Amino acid sequence: EGKMLIVVDDESRENEGDLVMAAEFCRPEDVNFIISNAKGILCVPLDLDRAMKLSLVLMIRKNEEMTHCKFTVSCDLKQGITTGTSAHDRSKTIQALADELSVEEDFVTPGHVFPVIAEPEGLKKRQGHTEAALELLKLAGLKPVGVICELIREDGEMMRRDDLLAFKNRHKLCMISIEQLLKSH
Repeated sequence: EGKMLIVVDDESRENEGDLVMAAEFCRPEDVNFIISNAKGILCVPLDLDRAMKLSLVLMIRKNEEMTHCKFTVSCDLKQGITTGTSAHDRSKTIQALADELSVEEDFVTPGHVFPVIAEPEGLKKRQGHTEAALELLKLAGLKPVGVICELIREDGEMMRRDDLLAFKNRHKLCMISIEQLLKSH
C-alpha cells in the first residue's frame, strides 16, 4: 500500500528497529516524518543490478564497519532540486533511484541520499535491514529500491523493543522482525 513499517533485527545483532518503505512511494511528507521521528541515517537499499546500472560505486574499498553495510557514494538528482537537503529534494532523488528510466547521468555525487547495496543472496547471507527491505519489496511485487532509517530515542540512544512497540502504537504502524521474514522462506 506504499506505507512504512518497522523492521526489527535480532537482539544478538544490532537489536535495533528501522522504518522501512518502498522508494517508489516515498513522498516529501514521508521523508520529513522519517528524518523528524526516526532520526537515524536515511538510506536507500537497492539491489546490485540497480546500483551497477546507475554506476553507484562503493564508498570505500576496504569495509571495516561492524555489519559490513555496502554504502555507495552519496548522490542527489541532478535537475529538479535545490540543495538536495530538503525533504522534497531527497524524495525526488529517492524516487529517481527507483525509476527504471533513470540513468547514471541523472545524478550527481556526492549528495544527500545514501544508497546501500544489498547482498545478492539476501537474508540468507546477511540479516540486515538493507536485505530485509528488499525482501519485503520482493514479497510485495515492488521495485527493488527501498528507504530505511534507524529509530533513535529522544535522548539519542537507539530504540529497543519497548521503545519500538511504543513508537509503533503511537504512529499506528505495523512491525515485523527479520526472523519472521527468514521463516517465511
